Amino acid sequence: MKPPIPRVRFAPSPTGELHVGNARTALLNWLYARHHGGTFVLRIEDTDQERTNRVFEENLFEDLRWLGIDWDEGPGKGGDYEPYRQSERLDFYLHSLEKLIAEGQVYPCYCTEAELEAERVNLIAKRQMPRYLGRCRRLDEAEQKRLAAEGRRPLWRFRVPEGPIRFTDLIRGPMVFQGEAIGDFVIVRSNGVPAYNFACVCDDHAMEISHVIRGEDHLSNTAMQVLLYQALGYAPPLFAHHALVLGEDHAKLSKRHGSVAVREFRNRGILPEALLQTLASLGTAFAGKKGEETEPDLISGFNLERTGRGGAVFDEEKLLWLNGLIIRRYPVPTLTELLRPFIRAAGYNDRTWDPDLLEAVIAAVRDNLSTLAAIGELLDLFQDDRFTVTPEAGEVLRQAEAKTVLAAMRDLLKTPIAEEKPGSDGKTLQTVEGNAFPDLLRKVSNRTSLQGKRLYLPIRAAVTGRLHGPELDRVFALLGPTSVLKRVEKALEGQ
Repeated sequence: MKPPIPRVRFAPSPTGELHVGNARTALLNWLYARHHGGTFVLRIEDTDQERTNRVFEENLFEDLRWLGIDWDEGPGKGGDYEPYRQSERLDFYLHSLEKLIAEGQVYPCYCTEAELEAERVNLIAKRQMPRYLGRCRRLDEAEQKRLAAEGRRPLWRFRVPEGPIRFTDLIRGPMVFQGEAIGDFVIVRSNGVPAYNFACVCDDHAMEISHVIRGEDHLSNTAMQVLLYQALGYAPPLFAHHALVLGEDHAKLSKRHGSVAVREFRNRGILPEALLQTLASLGTAFAGKKGEETEPDLISGFNLERTGRGGAVFDEEKLLWLNGLIIRRYPVPTLTELLRPFIRAAGYNDRTWDPDLLEAVIAAVRDNLSTLAAIGELLDLFQDDRFTVTPEAGEVLRQAEAKTVLAAMRDLLKTPIAEEKPGSDGKTLQTVEGNAFPDLLRKVSNRTSLQGKRLYLPIRAAVTGRLHGPELDRVFALLGPTSVLKRVEKALEGQ
């Protein structure tokens, strides 16, 4: 019998920016749906009105689209199961609550925050798992009325039965939790807003979600949700809990590891395909081609079971390597357009550059870009008023042998051979014939009897202000001998 076409969902809460861990969950659901020809649903879980922000919601939509993760149903798309925001589905949850009340599956709880905190502290002191011990579980009607008369507004708790709670995870296999270790959990708060587990079960059933794919930190939630499915008479979906994204120290990825939000990576100039491929390969045995996967490759090669049970380490160095690899594959005109926002962010007016010259500069520095945002400091190499010398390069320039090389170069540069072209913001860059630099280098070598790094390093330090960077012949051709001479003389003066 052919299995049903899957319906999966990504259901974030818009209380912050999209985290790479949540982005990976969205991607795994999206890949599963696309691989099996199923439906990917986007649902917004916005019942926490104090922390929910529509700006975060709009940013979420934008970040998902930027990554190339499109949804088949959800906000902006519609669908047969509207609405797709939990804040617009409160009547539906109320109806389900009434069903559970009528069947005695839930009870009102009048405990105050102080009482619950005291209970939690006491259990921790006894080295027991914090949980609700059922103080209000057996209140009779008279006691309930007395507590209500004190002004206490009840919330609703689910009666958790003792014994094992079992379900099979598509990644982790058979799972067992004990009801007595969970305690009676809240399903509706005192303000009438449903708790996460209750709303989630109601929505997944109503939207006919077939597979719930999410992080392993939801395993205990799944145990509670299984009980709710049974109590409501619903068939539960299939569950798959993937490993969490970890930092290089194998702790859960957090701010202390650096960038964690998709938007932060966007602002740093990470390309969407680089981040997408990195997230797709985390913790998997994905049969990729070291950064050569296209979107169809990711979809066709996806296997949920390969996402693994162990933590998926997010290696930012590999992301930067892949990002640089993809940058180098872009044709220069296409790359130039991608770079324009970052050029402007660096303080340059890209529209005042001669188009051919700007592309020539980008062609010269492309191999040195690991992110799009790095273009600013590389453009600075071609502007005398922004040019600076790093401490490492300054150390090289203070050596006697370096001064010998630069003195010879200064003498050879006295004859101008440059043709000026407009650069940025009214300034100029100078271009020379492509064979000028090799000829100059040969002459400096002949005068000093120096070769290799002893020859190249002082020149690079003086001309670019650093010990690594674009090919020197390209830099020289774009700067021209007048600017190069000025930098060499400045280096000789010890400035």
